[in-house]
Amino acid sequence: MKEVEKVLKRAVDEKVKFVNLWFVDILGQLKSVTIRDRELEKALSEGIGFDGSSVEGFARIYESDLLLKPEAETFRILNWCSTPQERVAAFFCDILTPEGEGYAGDGRLALKRVMEQARRQGFNFCVGPELEYFYFKDNGSVPGLTDQGGYFDFAPIDLGSDLRQETVSLAEDMGIEIDTGHHEVAPSQHELDLRYGNALELADDIITVKMLTKEVARRHNLYASFMPKPVFGENGSGMHVHMSLFRGRENAFFDDRDPDKLSAVARGFAAGVLAHSREVTAICNQWVNSYKRLVPGYEAPVYIAWARSNRSSLVRIPAFKHGKPTAARIEFRSPDPACNPYLAFAVVLAAGLAGIEKGLQLPAPVEADIFSMDEKTRKRHHINHLPGSLIEAILETGRSRLVRAALGDHIFEKFIENKQIEWDRYRTQVTDYELKAYLPIL
Repeated sequence: MKEVEKVLKRAVDEKVKFVNLWFVDILGQLKSVTIRDRELEKALSEGIGFDGSSVEGFARIYESDLLLKPEAETFRILNWCSTPQERVAAFFCDILTPEGEGYAGDGRLALKRVMEQARRQGFNFCVGPELEYFYFKDNGSVPGLTDQGGYFDFAPIDLGSDLRQETVSLAEDMGIEIDTGHHEVAPSQHELDLRYGNALELADDIITVKMLTKEVARRHNLYASFMPKPVFGENGSGMHVHMSLFRGRENAFFDDRDPDKLSAVARGFAAGVLAHSREVTAICNQWVNSYKRLVPGYEAPVYIAWARSNRSSLVRIPAFKHGKPTAARIEFRSPDPACNPYLAFAVVLAAGLAGIEKGLQLPAPVEADIFSMDEKTRKRHHINHLPGSLIEAILETGRSRLVRAALGDHIFEKFIENKQIEWDRYRTQVTDYELKAYLPIL
């Protein structure tokens, strides 16, 4: 209750007049209900009603009444859309039924539930996501590139550096720490690396930073896109996720006696992620376009293997300063920034916990370039691959007990249903490629 009282006092002191109640649909798209300041106390104590039947993957028409209850700890002032006279604030919200129960379609609740399972085992799940994205001159059918820069290039080649800095400043104003930003490999491609921390808070931060990135681009008459593969022949955009488990302030992934400084907990977690990687792919790569990125040759991981430094592997053990146990972690490289981060973190954590519980063992690392191996060599190394299309991934996820348990029946079934519809719509399209390649000769 003290946190609620602090928030109410701060809202008065900061002259907040409008409050955005934020939540995401099943696909991770940000939604908002705006209330006046006079409704804030009621919202924090009882919740504010809204119609869930119009939200993707939420309630059916005859069970549509739901409540948004702001989580006091997520209170933030939105300086970028405030004036001195009328300030605007925002909260991320829990979604409740009219009876006050947690709503089964709330992805944020699903992540909380799996994190609570981890806490009962003494673990806190921490992540550090790297968000890749593009700036374009417009969002038309042929997006216009803003630069021809490459990896780590700087102005004037990197015309997006000022936009990145503006985005970081706005994020920092809201209490979101971004460690680094830089130009990525492809023209017009950029990256922002969020500060390592609690997975639920970082999922909130991902949603917020994506929104801020788009808003800053809009102000400069540009368009920011987190589409996984917007430009043919160039690298796509990923969301590499660094992750570890902590026991209090102690990193449970660190073991000074191990050659890689990784504990048995870390190895079991990584083995679980690898073992269930095909099952979680549809959640971490949820769009038809995601599988245009997951192809060999563009730095995106396709093959299920781990390594210490090999960036063609699915799971990597980043080098860290010896004597700094808090930095021990694994990097999961397949997710893309267009996924729902709450669902993605929930299923990856569930996979890692399953690896620990079952005592799964990591196979031998693969340090060679997997992309350059032929099929026979990959089979000799027992290297499987991720699903190659959305429908293949959906079928894999649809059979997964682990994913169903992590997300709950409602989200699991609604997600699969939504993705099957997307695949059917995609596969029945007649594309420009088909018309150019086939119409003249068939």
